[in-house]
Amino acid sequence: MIVFGLTGSIGMGKSTAGEMFAERGIPVISADEIVHALYAGRAAPLIEAAFPGTVTDGVVDRTRLSEAVLGNEEAFRRLESIVHPLVAEERKRFVAGQREAGKPAVVLDIPLLFEGGGEKTVDKVVVVSCTPELQKERVMRRPGMTEEKFEAILARQVPDSEKRARADFVIDTSGTFDETRRQIDALIDGLIGGETNDA
Repeated sequence: MIVFGLTGSIGMGKSTAGEMFAERGIPVISADEIVHALYAGRAAPLIEAAFPGTVTDGVVDRTRLSEAVLGNEEAFRRLESIVHPLVAEERKRFVAGQREAGKPAVVLDIPLLFEGGGEKTVDKVVVVSCTPELQKERVMRRPGMTEEKFEAILARQVPDSEKRARADFVIDTSGTFDETRRQIDALIDGLIGGETNDA
């Protein structure tokens, strides 16, 4: 089984690419989905203990949590030390389950793959990329996004040029959805052929 690590800077089209892998029958799990589930489950009491007042009715309030850690490197590291091991555990469970089910490949959608050293845990790294202008245009359309927030997010991420240099495959998402899909189809067909189509 091939374990793909799918990554890319904010606004580069990672979620769309993940959906296209899923359309081809390749199981995909995103770090965001895992975190979402953890914030409504076993991570909530741990986060409330570390950051009192950030959990409401057993669910982490992302806005309050964001306010508690924004601009505070020590707080951010404390949050990561709680969440990252739980995410890694869920990811391992997912991969093991798909391997047992005989799947030829899985995709782990990990926004901070390189930042967290996650490239060591996957077989192939797929990076999505587009022009900086298109990236900014996409991100600034998001609700509540500001220039300041965008710059702060970028500052935490490995530059796009470095990600592309370290990737096994680069998917250019600057064009149409069909153009992106063609690149993903070519990647899948080249590595695992049509094995996924009836999955």
